[in-house]
Amino acid sequence: MPSVIALDAMGSDRAPKPEVEGAIQAARHYGVRVLLVGPEATVKAELQRHPSAFRLPIEVVHASEYITMDDKVEAVRAKRDSSMRVGLRMVREGRASGFVTAGNTGAAMATAKVVLGAIPGVDRPALAAVFPTAPGTAAILLDVGANVDCKPQNLEQFAVMGEVYFRAMFGKRSLAPRVGLLSIGEEETKGNELTREAFQLLKQLPLNFVGNVEGRDLYNGQVDVIVADGFVGNVALKISEGVANLVRTALKESLKATITRQVGALLSRSAFTDFKKRLDHTEYGGAPLLGVKGVCIITHGSSNANAIKNAVRVAAEFSRRGINDRIEHGLAALKPASVAAEVGQPS
Repeated sequence: MPSVIALDAMGSDRAPKPEVEGAIQAARHYGVRVLLVGPEATVKAELQRHPSAFRLPIEVVHASEYITMDDKVEAVRAKRDSSMRVGLRMVREGRASGFVTAGNTGAAMATAKVVLGAIPGVDRPALAAVFPTAPGTAAILLDVGANVDCKPQNLEQFAVMGEVYFRAMFGKRSLAPRVGLLSIGEEETKGNELTREAFQLLKQLPLNFVGNVEGRDLYNGQVDVIVADGFVGNVALKISEGVANLVRTALKESLKATITRQVGALLSRSAFTDFKKRLDHTEYGGAPLLGVKGVCIITHGSSNANAIKNAVRVAAEFSRRGINDRIEHGLAALKPASVAAEVGQPS
């Protein structure tokens, strides 16, 4: 039976155009059923621009309200029929296996915590982002923005959730993911009070903890899971995206500079296409909100159809692989000090 993914049709900066186009691509390429959630008349008007969509497993679910990027917390609470809340409610009720939004990140996290609740043993859910590495593998960084102020035990829980997520999505059974703590130096004594205290907690976990890692280790393939507080993680994510855009733009301009280079670019088009794809964050889908009782994928407000398509793919894979169950079992088995007493208690 195909996965059913609820997609916030009104989340992105140019909604509902990228959402509708991304839903069509996801339904066509991945065989998922997509429920576009938003004002019915608005969403259907966009769908009518794509006659082929009516032959695909795509439905519109009406939500009379939607949350804008400028809405405050009070507005999020007041809009009880928002596309975010309706979509997440469908996940909670089992009518959808996952939810995707390109909307207000803070609103999505707050709504997910209220509607879905947290997995036992999780104090704060975390956003996990995927990064390409030099060897052609993937690495994940968490948290990338859900929690700007963290305590050491939060980073401990992030390490467990990240390790489980990496194993489920990218890992090999024979290899334990390498877990590192993002800091300003490799030595155990380096970093601020938060990282020094978190280091002591992480090295006691039965994980393959490799110690402190630095920013460059996001890309060298020497570590699989990088743990940070949401402030540092978000800065690292945004800088990385900016550098990737700079490299793509500079390379494109350089290849246009002379006729000789243009000819060389034409002859190497396949290699350049592969290079661009490796640096394109839209290929990796959105960031899953790890630690909530349900699948919630959050992607950029500037997302295009390709990003939406891949976010839907990630949501379907996350659900199909039962990652939330694995996280709960992982927390119970690894028993980080901060959650040992909580796991197994009624939620």
